[in-house]
Amino acid sequence: MQTQEVLRLYEEGYRDFCGLSLRGADFSGRILLEANFENSDLTGANFSRAFLTHANFTNATLNRANFRFSKMSNACFKSVGANKADFQGAFGIRSSFFQANVSGTNLAHVNLRSAQLTGANFSGSNLNGANLRNTDLTSANFSWANLSGVRLIGSTINKAHFNGAKFDRALLNGLDFSGMMLSGVSFGEARLKGTSFRRADLTAANFTNASLQNCDFRWAQFAGATLASANLHRAKFAQADLRRLDPTDVDWEGAELSEAYVEELGLVKMNRLASA
Repeated sequence: MQTQEVLRLYEEGYRDFCGLSLRGADFSGRILLEANFENSDLTGANFSRAFLTHANFTNATLNRANFRFSKMSNACFKSVGANKADFQGAFGIRSSFFQANVSGTNLAHVNLRSAQLTGANFSGSNLNGANLRNTDLTSANFSWANLSGVRLIGSTINKAHFNGAKFDRALLNGLDFSGMMLSGVSFGEARLKGTSFRRADLTAANFTNASLQNCDFRWAQFAGATLASANLHRAKFAQADLRRLDPTDVDWEGAELSEAYVEELGLVKMNRLASA
């Protein structure tokens, strides 16, 4: 079926375009509210600036498709394959990417507030500046993704994977990273007030210039990590392993270090000073 035929049928009230081959189709700027493209092959299709509210793309093939600046609130991308697709600047509040494969995808500055991202694969994707407030990221994979400047306040991140991800300048206050593998993750200049990292593996993690007031680092592992110039006021480090932490430019004033492992940092007396 050709693009013009789809548009003609849509104007006539037809909404079901399931299972079609529409590779490279150009729907840029078109109104396709509630259109159903379930199981369709839309490889390389162009939906830039299209209106896709409540559209259904379940199980569709969207590799290299273009959704830049599209309006896709409440749209369904469940189980889609969208490798290297482009969603930059798209408006997709309350949309669903449940178990979608969107690895290597451009989602810079996308608005996915209150979206459903459970079990989705975003590994290696670019989410720079994305709005993910109140989003469900349960079991999602963000390994090696660029999450710089992302807003995640109020989101659920249970069992999510962030190994090697980049959270520089991100807004992450109050999140719970407890027990997670966060090896090599960068939180440079991120806002993390009240965030929990209890029992987390922070090997080689970067917290340079981060806001870590009231953070909970109890039982965390810090081998090779850096806290240079971070604000550690009232941050809790009880039982945390700080023995191989990079001590450069770390200001421990106001931090709670009681029972932390600090000997190799030359802070043998720090516990007494912190409790004095």
